[in-house]
Amino acid sequence: VQDQAMMKTMSGGNCTLNVPAKNSYRMVVLGASKVGKSSIVSRFLNGRFEDQYTPTIEDFHRKVYNIRGDMYQLDILDTSGNHPFPAMRRLSILTGDVFILVFSLDNRESFDEVKRLQKQILEVKSCLKNKTKESADLPMVICGNKNDHGEICRKVRSDEGEDLVSSDENCAYFEVSAKKNTNVDEMFYVLFSMAKLPHEMSPALHRKISIQYGDAFQQKSFRMRRVKDMDAYGMISPFARRPSVNSDLKYIKSKVLREGQSREREKCTIQ
Repeated sequence: VQDQAMMKTMSGGNCTLNVPAKNSYRMVVLGASKVGKSSIVSRFLNGRFEDQYTPTIEDFHRKVYNIRGDMYQLDILDTSGNHPFPAMRRLSILTGDVFILVFSLDNRESFDEVKRLQKQILEVKSCLKNKTKESADLPMVICGNKNDHGEICRKVRSDEGEDLVSSDENCAYFEVSAKKNTNVDEMFYVLFSMAKLPHEMSPALHRKISIQYGDAFQQKSFRMRRVKDMDAYGMISPFARRPSVNSDLKYIKSKVLREGQSREREKCTIQ
């Protein structure tokens, strides 16, 4: 019974995936509007760049991994740049495990917003840490996007971005281009390394598997015949739903009050 309580069960068609709660993480992507947050997420999930801009209200994605026989789950919360509901943004921060803060190198205001977000994350997480007595680190990447626009369009100097992370070994700065796919893989590699997650979770370091292999995906003996030397696989869960606000609130409350397992969140079902 205890083992079952520590598992997150997801099903897709005839596929059922069990991921230990201790291997389940949430990545929160924050930043102003039109800086390329969703483009970076798209690069991470499927290696594509969408030219058409569509404002994000809040998008939720899930990717599951089989890495050397162990199952991992990464939930990705792609937030709105307008943040019309401050309480929701605070809740997103409270439930996040790793963070990507995105600004556009040709937009000074978006850089100022990242500075505010960084401060807010540190304050919110510090408050939670004091109440839960946790000593966990806070992995964070500050990401200057659109470096393909050239120096003539630059409004933020590289040293200004570096200054934001200079005093925190769990925070790194990258200048990337989601459009050209420049430094995106490297950025995720460093983020996962800081979070002490398997570096194979980075986009370029695992085999992409479709949902049709889901039944065999979680087996420790899972192997693709065409790939002999690779022991890391990733699969996007196509029908993942964001856990309810009520579930997130209960999760935070349980951490503060130490009720039940500290990493237990709502069981999410893919139908």
